[in-house]
Amino acid sequence: MQPAQHDVSAIPGTTLPGGRALPDVNQLSLDALLDLDAATLEALYQRARTPRIEELSGDLPGRMLATVVLPVRVADPVRRFAGSSAFPWKGKTFRPLGADHGEGDNRILSNRIHRFRFTTHLGPSRAGAFDALHLDYDHADNPFFIRVVQDELRTLRDGLWLGQAYLATQGAPRLVLYFGLARTLPA
Repeated sequence: MQPAQHDVSAIPGTTLPGGRALPDVNQLSLDALLDLDAATLEALYQRARTPRIEELSGDLPGRMLATVVLPVRVADPVRRFAGSSAFPWKGKTFRPLGADHGEGDNRILSNRIHRFRFTTHLGPSRAGAFDALHLDYDHADNPFFIRVVQDELRTLRDGLWLGQAYLATQGAPRLVLYFGLARTLPA
């Protein structure tokens, strides 16, 4: 089953496997990102820009978008669940503390339950020769299974961010999934 395409307009010289055009980020919403496959999300991430720390502030609704480690027969139902209101992760809350760092946490089960603290800083991306906003969960107050998570974010357009989540369990961090954040409520 092919993911749905949303108001696709080609970026000059940019095509995806199978000759598909890269979606126009100005036409995408947080929920529309759910319909994109990992290859498309990777291409968008490569072309996104590095956010400023102060861009990400307050409660941002989020969606888990695509996993790159699960087989398709498992990944497709997980993606459908991630798009439902029953999915436990609701997004992230950011608090900029200066031009070069900040902090935040994840909202789970409801927008009132904040868990899994992180600190933020800008630095080289694991995905290419560009910078990203890094979310560091390696803090003593986080459980061991959260401390190995290494997120990074890039800006698709004002108010819409695409993230990559890595696990650092043995050796180099491994990309496990994509997630999105938006300034406004999902469409």
